[in-house]
Amino acid sequence: MIGIADALNRHIASAQVALLGVIAEVDRRRAWQDSGARDVAHWLSIRYGMSWWKADRWIKAAAALHDLPGITGALETGVLGIDKVVELCRFATAENEGELIGWASDATCAAIRRRADLEVRAAPDETTEFERSRSLRYWYEDGGRRFGLEARMPSAQGAIVAKAIERVVDQIPRMPAEVDGMFIEARRADALVALCSQRIAADADADRATVVVHASLSALAGRRNAETDHGAVLPPEALQRLACDARVQVVAENDAGDAISLGRTRREPSASMIRQLRHRDRGCRFPGCGSTAFANAHHIVWWSRGGATDLGNLLLICGFHHRLLHEHGWTVERADAGRVRWFRADGSRYRGGPERATSHPHQDEFLDTG
Repeated sequence: MIGIADALNRHIASAQVALLGVIAEVDRRRAWQDSGARDVAHWLSIRYGMSWWKADRWIKAAAALHDLPGITGALETGVLGIDKVVELCRFATAENEGELIGWASDATCAAIRRRADLEVRAAPDETTEFERSRSLRYWYEDGGRRFGLEARMPSAQGAIVAKAIERVVDQIPRMPAEVDGMFIEARRADALVALCSQRIAADADADRATVVVHASLSALAGRRNAETDHGAVLPPEALQRLACDARVQVVAENDAGDAISLGRTRREPSASMIRQLRHRDRGCRFPGCGSTAFANAHHIVWWSRGGATDLGNLLLICGFHHRLLHEHGWTVERADAGRVRWFRADGSRYRGGPERATSHPHQDEFLDTG
């Protein structure tokens, strides 16, 4: 059976060589005109149901094979398949085709294509088209509860974007239930949000860099969703965390949708207060963390609930533990002498380090360091 398959493959390969020769002749004579096609690639796509990309590769290979007898023979005898040949024809010459045939026999199609991509210099007009057609668009879907983002740009620019996102991914701790090797796309989304949050927070134009949120009194009380002026729907937990991560102005509205008050737009600590906060806390105040990566000021009594922007109501908390507070139900409170206490979502007290056996009636007082 294998012998039969090999024989049929050689027969098909020989026919493909003949077909490529005819395609080159059709192109030379422009025999495709008056067929309703725009060009020979379009004609092949219409007539034989192949993609434009494949048709374009075949046309260029058909023209190149005239000067590549070695590769033509390798295809005709089944030594090389058509997919390898069309990629080799992009960069092979009469001088190096013998060497390339031996290499391509063992190489994968992907490896040959990659080498061709590196060997063939893009035409200036193609490079210009890639630059001209760059784009980024975003939209809201699922009733405003989900955000979509799509970008197209030259690979050199994309490499910068990818590197920036991956560098931030490396610095973001994994959330609960995230396993190594999994959730990488979710972590990239987190990294993009972190980059954008930092940019907004650092913007000197407070008015244009403010996210406006429209919230009914029920939404402010946590019983309904709010929405931004761009139509994004925010559940209460997201609203509270957004108030910490970026400039936000909340427009409180009555049931008729009429604005009844404007919330405060100055929730950010001053630069001097941030310096004092970083000097005091040194890093994230979660027990045993101390991370300084993406550590920001957090209001113990949330700013949206009337918490003051002063040192007594602020803690330095990294992005990971910030999400524990806003989306995983954890809480934190300030104790005496500058100490803080953390509580799990079930209300139980959290302490860093191993469990301790109580052997002294006042041991909890000695160990109450947050």
